[in-house]
Amino acid sequence: MIYKRSSALFAEAEKVIPGGVNSPVRAFNGVGGTPIFVKEAKGAYLYDEDGNRLIDYINSWGPMILGHAHEPVVNAVIEKAKKGTSFGMPTEIETQIAELAVSMVPNIDKIRFVNSGTEACMSAVRLARGFTGKDKIIKFAGCYHGHSDSFLIQAGSGASTFGTPNSPGVTKGTAKDTLLATYNDIENVEALVEANKNEIACVIIEPVAGNMGCIPPTEGFLEALRAVCTANNILLIFDEVMTGFRLAKGGAQELYDINADIVCFGKVIGGGLPVGAFAARNEIMNYLAPIGPVYQAGTLSGNPLAMAAGLAMLTELNNKPEIFTSLAEKTAYLHTGIAKVLTENNITHTVNRVGSMISIHFDEAEVVDFNSAAKGNNDTFKAFFHGLLNEGVYIAPSAFETWFITDALSYDDLDFTIAAINTVAKTL
Repeated sequence: MIYKRSSALFAEAEKVIPGGVNSPVRAFNGVGGTPIFVKEAKGAYLYDEDGNRLIDYINSWGPMILGHAHEPVVNAVIEKAKKGTSFGMPTEIETQIAELAVSMVPNIDKIRFVNSGTEACMSAVRLARGFTGKDKIIKFAGCYHGHSDSFLIQAGSGASTFGTPNSPGVTKGTAKDTLLATYNDIENVEALVEANKNEIACVIIEPVAGNMGCIPPTEGFLEALRAVCTANNILLIFDEVMTGFRLAKGGAQELYDINADIVCFGKVIGGGLPVGAFAARNEIMNYLAPIGPVYQAGTLSGNPLAMAAGLAMLTELNNKPEIFTSLAEKTAYLHTGIAKVLTENNITHTVNRVGSMISIHFDEAEVVDFNSAAKGNNDTFKAFFHGLLNEGVYIAPSAFETWFITDALSYDDLDFTIAAINTVAKTL
């Protein structure tokens, strides 16, 4: 495929935007080459500025469950925009989507809308600290909760070692209150809790990791984590920015039958528009201003366009639960096809899948945490990425990102993708 127009647009963008992009992964630094500039999208397809059609497996990093430019969502936004785009005042639709979300998700009484997943996770941690009166948090290596200072922490060398910043601009004072744990390792979590008795406000986790590829929780891990938090008066925060309303109507809480104390949402809840939210039971949420002491605010929070898109999306997911079965079946079909052609072509690999999230790791060992994910052959991934791009299939330009399946994909699209993978595999 030819990408002359995209290359020219990227050169222009670099002059006025740092790195030419407004979010780093878009720059193709992980795979090399020039980013693809999208002109439009419909259903399961992207159409770039050079006129190429690409089957899309990132789907705006998750929210396009029903496909791009889904008509009910588009129409809802258009009709709402005609009446004004933002007021900085309460609107009825905020209550309508809040009532729907609370009815769909187990174990939450109230929800607060914000403008991004980053803001949702940042606010959830602040709320946990305010509610518990404790300062430290535990996060897991490889889990991404946005670019708030508290989350940009890399590993120390021991179970009780404080984190150190891995981005300039994050202070050591902030980093010292973030403890880093190993995903799927409950003994590591227990050691951190024991070494920091009565100091930990919360544990925040992606219940299914999506930012080191798709990594599911091992059997019993989330249950054990819930028990540790309960026994030590620590709030358990599920970051369901990716998994919420995607893995099930009630997200990972429903799928795994685990109750978190605070749940963070994003992406899907706005139908693809900028939005986030966090939710919990009454006693926690009532600590938020204006009725409680924990401050959180946002002029564009609950803006009518995002609420209209989100309400249209959630209404359809709520009324058609068979969508989640369809998504899982299509992803399983893709999984089977990928494994078959990679095995037949003697490509060392591991495929991880949960519901409609899936990723390929170019290593034969089981991938259960960040360290095992990092052992994958990145050179193979780069060749794989560009090979698929040349065949008309767009996956995330990073080995550390999950694929997201949309129900707009047909089985012909899946067969085309499997055939493309087979073609590429013969060149690896």
